[in-house]
Amino acid sequence: MVSISLDRQNKNIISTWWWTIDKLSLFAILAVIAFGAVMVATASPAIADRIGFDSFYFVRRQLVYLSFSVVILVGISFLSPLYIRRMATLGFIAGIILMLGVLLFGAETNGAKRWIFFGGMSLQPSEFMKPFFVVITAWMLSEAKTRDGFKGFHISFILYGLLAGLLVMQPDFGMFVVVTAVWAGQLFIAGMPMMWVSSIAVAGVFAMLMAYLFFPHVAHRIDNFISTDNKGNYQVRRSLEAFDSGGFIGRGPGEGVVKQHLPDSHTDFIFAVIGEELGAITCIIVVGLYGFIVIRGFRRMMDESDLFFVYAVSGLLMQFGLQAIINMGVALNLLPTKGMTLPFISYGGSSMLSIAVAMGMMIALTKKRFGYVVKKPKMLWEDQ
Repeated sequence: MVSISLDRQNKNIISTWWWTIDKLSLFAILAVIAFGAVMVATASPAIADRIGFDSFYFVRRQLVYLSFSVVILVGISFLSPLYIRRMATLGFIAGIILMLGVLLFGAETNGAKRWIFFGGMSLQPSEFMKPFFVVITAWMLSEAKTRDGFKGFHISFILYGLLAGLLVMQPDFGMFVVVTAVWAGQLFIAGMPMMWVSSIAVAGVFAMLMAYLFFPHVAHRIDNFISTDNKGNYQVRRSLEAFDSGGFIGRGPGEGVVKQHLPDSHTDFIFAVIGEELGAITCIIVVGLYGFIVIRGFRRMMDESDLFFVYAVSGLLMQFGLQAIINMGVALNLLPTKGMTLPFISYGGSSMLSIAVAMGMMIALTKKRFGYVVKKPKMLWEDQ
């Protein structure tokens, strides 16, 4: 029987990993994952029964997704910065090909082509593009800062235009907004002139205006959001009733009724199930966990001098936090409805796995690097 020592003096790969990762961030992420498993178990049986599936159909699938997510998260956290860049580059290329395949061969659902279906499973390539694009952008911006004449911003802009164009063609304006906001945030952190950042913000507003004018489903969601009576959005109305019913301490685990009425109670509106069954106090704890993960990650970057790590980790954390804010904001009627999951808590395969990739990268890039010499990132084909 082989035993693995986690002693600081032991130089095996497991021990080195254990003593260099941010264990508090890892434990917080695992806590969210465990809580998500419980909430899908209580929220999904009613949905499964309503559509004719076995009661625990979604629960079993979610446990598989969560298991793969933990393996992916921990596995990626072992990688060096060089292999993180390589994975992001190859993943971005594969994602672009798959997104083109979705437009050409994907099935249309509710007026959008976002998924590839095979063997009873579905894959949303655009979900995986988010962390890959963040890392590549960080790489290009850091190269632009450390290598004279390197057009990192221009390359990033071209890659952004390619990804944004494919998202609009699907269409997926919620994803477009998240990608644009995170990209602009990375540019801001990289010290790009405010004129550029402001121009991106203006372009984003213009794009949303065009979406409102030319895409009826976008206009419908925005109109429902700004409506004073809120009668046009059944799910949001039910969600608010759930929070009101739950009060501070909730009705008790499994005692909620909103999941009997909301078709997306296990995905987009799982925060409403949390509010009804476990109350406002638990909702605040969930918000606190997300906030801790984001703030802890930024705190790890405060003393970082390598620009690639700063830009990449900041982008991954912005993406993670923004997705959580959007999901909870929709459930509380603070934002227009958007089919965006609550990280690690909502049911869903592609979203769950892509978030695991992002957080695995974040854990890998926030590891302590004793004796690390700051240098510009090497090219993809170079050895570390």
